[in-house]
Order: sequence, then structure tokens, then C-alpha cells
Amino acid sequence: MKSFTFVLLLAASNVAFNAQADTVLTNHEGMTLYTFDKDKQGVSTCYGGCAAQWPPLLVREGDQIKQDWSMVERKDGNQQWAYKGQPLYTWAGDNQAGDTNGDGVGGVWHVAKKMKKAKKQYSYGYKKSYGYSDSDY
Repeated sequence: MKSFTFVLLLAASNVAFNAQADTVLTNHEGMTLYTFDKDKQGVSTCYGGCAAQWPPLLVREGDQIKQDWSMVERKDGNQQWAYKGQPLYTWAGDNQAGDTNGDGVGGVWHVAKKMKKAKKQYSYGYKKSYGYSDSDY
């Protein structure tokens, strides 16, 4: 008599979603940058007393435009940096690099962040095992 045994093992695939933290944008000295809800895309509306408390991030000689960055012309003719069209500012209330004391002020000021793309990581485990046995006939 003949017998046959067949075994198949298949390990399930594992998918891990690795979302990296957003990066807080900073100026050349490491001071946190902010966006202002009242600004329009590519237009700064923070002048006078507002600009005294929220100094605009001005373009310096030799600065180069990089992806997602642009320059906004201010009323006084100076150029201000913008990220994805949003003009950027520092806050007079931040005392040292890394401070984020301006986040949420008046409900209209927010830390500017560079959104990192989430990465998907795939890991496949695939295992087959075939076996048979023959009895004497």
C-alpha cells in the first residue's frame, strides 16, 4: 500500500509602517521658525508691532533656494523665506535654540515643520516544506 503525505508551510508577510517624526524648522542659529495663520500663500501680513515680536526670517546674501522653499517680497522690499509658500518667523519669546514657546500663541502661531515621508518596510517570510512517505507495497 502506498501513502503520500504533503505538507505546505507558508509564513505570512509582515508589513511594518515606520513613520518618522516631523522636523522642526530652524533659522541659521537654530532658533525655531513659526507660521502665522493670517498670512496668505506667499504673502506676509505681519508688520509693525507684529514684526517686532515675530521677526521675519529674512533672506541673507548667498542664501540658496532649495526644494519647498521660496522667497516672499515684503512691503519694505526685503525678501523673507517661506516654506511651501508660508512665510516664516522667529519669536522674541524664544531665548535659546530649541525653544518652542511661540507655538500656539493667540491660536494663530505654529511651529513650522518639515513633514517627513513615512516609509513602509516589508519583510516577507516564505517557507515551503514538502514531504512524502512511501510504505512498502
